[in-house]
Amino acid sequence: MDLQHAIDRVSAEISEVGALIRSLAGRYEGVFALLGSELGVTLGRSETMADAARHAIAFADAAAATFRESYPNQPIYDCKSGCSACCHLYVAVPPGVAAVIAEHIEKTFTPIEREKLRARLLEAAAAANAAENPTRLRLRCPLLDEGDQCSVYDVRPLSCRAFTSTSVSRCRQIVSDKESQAGGVDQNPAHFRIHMVATLALEQAARSRGLPAQQKGLAQALLDELTVIPSPATGSV
Repeated sequence: MDLQHAIDRVSAEISEVGALIRSLAGRYEGVFALLGSELGVTLGRSETMADAARHAIAFADAAAATFRESYPNQPIYDCKSGCSACCHLYVAVPPGVAAVIAEHIEKTFTPIEREKLRARLLEAAAAANAAENPTRLRLRCPLLDEGDQCSVYDVRPLSCRAFTSTSVSRCRQIVSDKESQAGGVDQNPAHFRIHMVATLALEQAARSRGLPAQQKGLAQALLDELTVIPSPATGSV
C-alpha cells in the first residue's frame, strides 16, 4: 500500500465521520427547537400561569433526566443535600413560578412558619431593591430551612434546577469572594439550556396573555403571591 493510498483512506474516513457529526449537530440543535415548540403549545393551553409553570418544570425535569441517561460522558456533580452555597446567589423567576411555590407554602407551612418566612422575604426583597446590581448579592435564601435544605425543593425555581456544579469548593469561593472577577461556575451546557428554554417559554406564555413577562426577584415575587396572614389583633371578627 503506497503512502497516497493510505492517506486517501484515512481522509475518506475523516470526511465521512465529519459529515455524520454535522448531521448529528443539526439534530442536536433540533432537540431544543422541538422542546421550545412543544412547550409553547402546552403552556399556551394551560389554564393559568401557575399551571403553565408546573408544566414547564415537568418538561424540564423529564428532558434533563433523559439527557443524563442517554448522552455519554456526563459530568459527575458535587451537589448534595445540605450543600447550600448556590442558595446564596440571587434568583429571579419567570411568570407563574412564584405562584406555584406560594401554593406549596400555603399548603405545607404552618401559620408561624409562614410569618417567619415572610419576615425573611421582606429582608431579602429590601436588599435586592436597594442593590445597584442584585445579581452580585450574596444572601442566604429565605427558603432554606435550619438544616440548610430547600424547604420547597419539589417546586424550586427553574434557575435553581438549572444550576449544577462539579466543584463545591468553586461554589463556595464564588459566594465568599463577592469581588471575584474569575467568572462563575461551569455548567452542564445541555442541562442548563433546557431550563433556559423552559424559562423563555414561560415568558412568551405570559406575553401572549397580555401579562407582564419579565422575570422578578424570587423574594419579591413570593411576597406578591403569598396571602397575608392576619395577626390575632387584626384578624376578622
